[in-house]
Amino acid sequence: MTTDHINVLEGQLRECYGRVVYSHKTHEKCADILLERQSCIKIWQIVISALVTGSIVSTFFGTNEVGAAISAVLSASLLALNAYTKDYDLGEIAQKHRQAGSDLWIIREKYLSLLTDIRVGDVALDLIRTKRDALLDELHVVYVGAPSTNFEAYSRAQEALKKLEDMTFSDEEIDAFLPKELKRISKEAGNVRTSST
Repeated sequence: MTTDHINVLEGQLRECYGRVVYSHKTHEKCADILLERQSCIKIWQIVISALVTGSIVSTFFGTNEVGAAISAVLSASLLALNAYTKDYDLGEIAQKHRQAGSDLWIIREKYLSLLTDIRVGDVALDLIRTKRDALLDELHVVYVGAPSTNFEAYSRAQEALKKLEDMTFSDEEIDAFLPKELKRISKEAGNVRTSST
């Protein structure tokens, strides 16, 4: 086992770790977006229902053609909102994103632990490969069952993580996620630290 081999594997694991950090945050943001939409739709359903069923429209506009037209538009809007929420349970989809985020969180922590073990020097090369492959299998299971994310959620995740690069990670960016003992770049000296075995 050479330092070069360990460094290559550590580099791959750091990249995977960074991706999982972004995926985890993106699923959290997807859930947030869907719950915001669900709340907005429910408020509009209540408001429009109150306007249509409470005869508020006919009170202000009378029972003439204007009042009837406004009531018809409001009723059609309410029908559209109700049909949308019938076909798309935003709360259920949000929960699936939350579950994917939770599943990714434990995988993220396993990557962090493996990176820590590598830095400490306690792990043999073959064991690193075995753990890496097991983590990839776990990720595959999560991604197959997870709902798709969207650009808005990814953008919010980038903003939340204070980075704007698309799935490429500099040492500085990954270092922002890692504890100081695992950082590769020393802020004081600006030097790159490498693993020692």
